[in-house]
Amino acid sequence: MKKAKASWRNILVPVDGSPPSRRAVVQAAALARKLKAGITALHVITPFEAHAFGEALPPVITYADFEKHAKQASGKILSRARKAAAGTACLCRTAWDVSAADAIVKAARRDHCDLIVMGSHGRRGLERMLLGSVTQKVLAESRIPVLICR
Repeated sequence: MKKAKASWRNILVPVDGSPPSRRAVVQAAALARKLKAGITALHVITPFEAHAFGEALPPVITYADFEKHAKQASGKILSRARKAAAGTACLCRTAWDVSAADAIVKAARRDHCDLIVMGSHGRRGLERMLLGSVTQKVLAESRIPVLICR
């Protein structure tokens, strides 16, 4: 019996700067090197309103300040992802969307990705119910395989 070869040539790796997403980049890069595939690192920025009352930003901030801060943070996150993916072709993208999960699924389709490799924060119970699970939403919506790294 012949062993089927994986036809993954473009791997999407959503990154948010967290330890689980950093582990996902490392795993995706190792897989990409073995398969001679490329990686697309994607950082999703959610709208200003979603962050207006968060702890990460000053209590009073203009949209222009938010946009500047978000672009800088995205650049740093993607730069770290590119370094972690050393030895592979790595395209870095930033997306703006109200839903990180929707942005990930849209990017996978737009960029003709064959696989999504993403980290999971492992939230459970009330925390998961209140904060939602981007990973769970991507699993439900994606038409391509999704590899979850913890």
